This record gives sequence, C-alpha cells and structure tokens, in this order.
Amino acid sequence: MSSTGIVVMGGSGRMGRMLCQLIQENDATHLVGVTEAPGHPWAGRDLGEVTGGAANGVPVTDDPIEVVSRAQAVIDFTTPAATVAMTELTAQARAVHVIGTTGLTPEDIAVIDRAAFHATVVRAGNMSLGVNLLTQIVAQVAGALDADYDIEIVEAHHRHKVDAPSGTALMLGEAAAQGRGVELDAVADRGRDGMTGARTRGAIGFHAIRGGDVIGEHDVIFAADGERITLRHQATDRSVFARGALKAALWGQGKGPGAFDMLDVLGLK
Repeated sequence: MSSTGIVVMGGSGRMGRMLCQLIQENDATHLVGVTEAPGHPWAGRDLGEVTGGAANGVPVTDDPIEVVSRAQAVIDFTTPAATVAMTELTAQARAVHVIGTTGLTPEDIAVIDRAAFHATVVRAGNMSLGVNLLTQIVAQVAGALDADYDIEIVEAHHRHKVDAPSGTALMLGEAAAQGRGVELDAVADRGRDGMTGARTRGAIGFHAIRGGDVIGEHDVIFAADGERITLRHQATDRSVFARGALKAALWGQGKGPGAFDMLDVLGLK
C-alpha cells in the first residue's frame, strides 16, 4: 500500500509537533511539509533542524502551495483565517482537508462547505473517540428528558486557549439541541453576569474555565428538581486528538468530494 503524504499546518505548536511525530512514526503516512505563518522563525528551514535534530528533508514553509500540491491530506488545527485560506488550496489539489480549528464563524463554515464540493473535508470540534460517543449519548438523553431538566455545559481548558465556548462544548450543545428538537442559536445562553433574572426554561447554558495546563474537560449537566445527571469527558493526553485527526486523514482517501465529521470517520452515523 502506498504511503499517504500529509501536510501539517502550524507545525511549531503543541498539536502540530505531536502530529508531525505521529505521521513520521506511522508506516502508512509520510510528512510532506509543515506550514507556518509568514515571518515565523521556522519558515524556510528544515523541520528536523528546527526541532533540535538532524535535517530530515521536511520543509517548513510560509508559502504552502508547493507542499500542498504534493500531498494527499492536510491536517489543520490553526486559526479561522488560516483555515479558510487553506480551503482554496486543498480544493484545487483535491487533498483531504482535516479541520480541527475552532472559533469558526458561520461565514467561515460556508466557505469550507463550498470547498467540499471539490474535495473531501472532515471538520470536527473534537477528534477524540470519547467525545464523539458522548455527543451521541447527550442527544439521546436530551431527547428523553423534557425542559424540566435544565441543560448546562461546563468546559475547562488551559490558559492559552483563545476561544470560548470551546468547539467541543458547542458540539455538545448542538447534540443537546438536536435531541430537544430546537436550534442551538435560539436557546444558547453563553454568559451570565449581574442581575440576570431567573433562568430561561429550555435554555442551554455554557460556562468556560481557563487555567493552567488543562487539556480539556467537558461536563453536560441535566438538572431538575430533586436530581442531576452529569455526563463527563476528560482528556488527559493531547495525543487523542492527533490520533483522531490522523485517522480522519487516512479515512478520507478515495472518498471523493463531501463534507464529513468524526462521526462519519468512526462509523457512528
């Protein structure tokens, strides 16, 4: 079986470094190149050298056109602007675009969906098996319980995370709203401060905790008079997300154009 060539966007970050390591250790994949933002100190250098080892022939570039043209997949945990810009290149190259970027706006997602008419796009707020199983459970529980059960989603991440609520929290909120048969935008409550009044019946609340080196913790609470149900996922190793993204890149080979998520990759739909 031929090896799948992969480009990692943002290779200097924690997730990028982990992805580069996993790709180079996997017999089914090889690392074509790494992209960084213009002006980044790694740009124009060899990945092996900038990570403290011997040259390995993997270029770090701030001009991704050439490396993407030689790749079968791009894995992208970067920023909304960088992700949207990359969609044009992956669509032209017919490369699988695996997107773990969070903070995307509806307009960003519309651009990504248009690119999916030309290439395979796998986009998810979380790439782990556990979280994607949890979304299924949340939808089932929300569907079984009426609005007497208030839904609150509490998430915690490290101090460096720049968006809130997290992409995973929004995934869980979408699952809860789907189970309730409502649109999340119509019932989401993303912040309470001061004299807010009583809680709105049927609302789905979000709360974000930021501190330390927390990788990711998510609780979905169903609270009624006399009882509470809490569904929880804790990530203790960032590699669960990297392994999921790599699985998605390999799964997408030969799939053809379309917009998919990790439930497709894991066969949970």
